[in-house]
Amino acid sequence: MPTPPNLDARLHALVGGLPSSPADQWLHRLTRSANHGRLWLGIGGLLALRRGPLRRAALRGAGSMAITSALVNTVLKPVVRRGRPQHSGRSERMLHRSPTSSSFPSGHAASAAAFVTGVAMESLPVGAALAPVGLAVGYSRVHVGVHYPGDVVAGFAVGAGVAAATQHWWRVRPTDPARVRPASDAPALPDGEGLVVAVNPRSGPDDYDPAEDIRRLLPRARVLELTEDAGVEELLGPAAREGARALGVAGGDGSVAAAAAVALEHGLPLAVIPAGTLNHFARDVGLLTPQDAVDGVLAGEGVTVDVAEVNGTPFLNTSSIGAYPEMVRRRDRLSGRMGKWLALTVAAAQVLRTGTPVELDVDGQRLRVWILFVGNGLYTPRGLSPAWRPRLEDGLLDVQYLRADLRFGRTRAVLATLLGVSEHSRSYGKFQTTELDVVSRSGPQRVAYDGEMGEPATEFRFRKRASLTVYCSRPR
Repeated sequence: MPTPPNLDARLHALVGGLPSSPADQWLHRLTRSANHGRLWLGIGGLLALRRGPLRRAALRGAGSMAITSALVNTVLKPVVRRGRPQHSGRSERMLHRSPTSSSFPSGHAASAAAFVTGVAMESLPVGAALAPVGLAVGYSRVHVGVHYPGDVVAGFAVGAGVAAATQHWWRVRPTDPARVRPASDAPALPDGEGLVVAVNPRSGPDDYDPAEDIRRLLPRARVLELTEDAGVEELLGPAAREGARALGVAGGDGSVAAAAAVALEHGLPLAVIPAGTLNHFARDVGLLTPQDAVDGVLAGEGVTVDVAEVNGTPFLNTSSIGAYPEMVRRRDRLSGRMGKWLALTVAAAQVLRTGTPVELDVDGQRLRVWILFVGNGLYTPRGLSPAWRPRLEDGLLDVQYLRADLRFGRTRAVLATLLGVSEHSRSYGKFQTTELDVVSRSGPQRVAYDGEMGEPATEFRFRKRASLTVYCSRPR
C-alpha cells in the first residue's frame, strides 16, 4: 500500500482542519449526488432533450464517463492499491460509510472530468458552465476525507484524457465551414425579389414550417410548396424558364440536390435554406440557419462549389453502390439515440450480417465489395463513416470501398468500424480521381446519391461537372 507523499498528506490535513461552515452540508450532498455518476447522467439526460450539439455533448460525455469508470475501477485502482486517508477532519463532514476501495485515483473526479471534457468538446459554453461543478465534486472528495488531493488531480487527468481520446472513434465536427471559392454571379435580391423557393414541407422537425419563415425573412420571394404531384424540378423548372433571377430550396439533401440540378441547367445561383434533418451540404458550406442563406441573398454574396454527377444526375455530397445506402439509412435512424459512431457500428453489423457483396469493375479493376462510396470532394475522417469535407472546390472524387474477398470479411468490417481503424484495415481501400467508370458484374444495381435512389443499372459514370453558385455570406 503506497504511502502518500508528504505534500499530499499535508494538503489533506490542511483541508481537514478547516473550520466548520455552511459549505460542509452542500459539499456532503454534492459528493453523494455524484455517486455512480448519477449527477452527470441526470445532466446528460437534460442535455439530450435538445437535438444537435447538446445531444452529441450528452452522448460524448456519458460515453467518456463510462469508459473512464471501467478503466479506473478495473485497472488503475487494483494496480495502485493506495490506502484511504485516515479520518483527520471534523466528524460532521465525514461520510457515514467510507469507501473501502483503493484511493488512487478518485473515481468521482475522473468521472466528472470525463463528462465535462466530453461535453466541452461538443459545446464549449456548456462545458465551461459545468467545469465549476466538476471541480467542486473533485474537491468534495477531499473535504469529506475520503481522498488525498493527489487522488483527485490524477482522477481529473485520467477522465480528461479518456474524453480527449474519443476523438479517435468519434471526431468532433469542426466549427469552421469548408473552404470554397467566392462567387461573382450572385445578384443581390432586396427582400428576395426575383427569388423562387421550393419548400419540402416533409423535411425537418414536424413543428417547424420553413415556408412561413421564408415568407417572413424574404417577403418578395415566391415560395412554392412541394406536393405529391409537383416535386422540386416541376416547381423550379418553369420558374427558371419564366425569368427567375435565382432559385431557392428549403429541405433536406435530396431536395437540395434536385434544386441544384435545375439551377445548373439554367445557370442560376441557388439559395439553400437548411430545413432538413441532417443538412450535410448546408453545414459544409456554412449555412446553419435560414438567416445565413437570407443574408447572402440580401447582400448578393455567394460561393462556388463543386458538383459531381453519376450517369448525368448531379449530386452534391455522396453517391454509393452496395450496402452503404441501407447502412446510412439505419445509422441516421439510430443516431439520434446513440450518436453517429455507435449508430454506424450497429447499422454496419445489421447490414453486413445479412448483406450480399457485389462484383464491380472499378476503372478496369475487378473488386468484390460490400460498399463502393464516391464523395463529391475529399471526406474526413477517413474510413467507413466519412463525415465532412475540409474543401468543396478540390476538383476530386473521393472513392472508398470495403472489400468482401478477404477471409472473415464481415467480421473484419464490423470490428474495424467498432475500433475506429477501418482506414488501416486490409479490407478498406481508397483513392481519389476526377473521373470514374464502374461496371457491375453482379447484375443491375441501384445507385444512391444524396439520400435518393437511382434506377437499377450495370454501368455507372462518375464525373465532375460545372460548378454551382450558392448564396452564402461568410466572414472575409
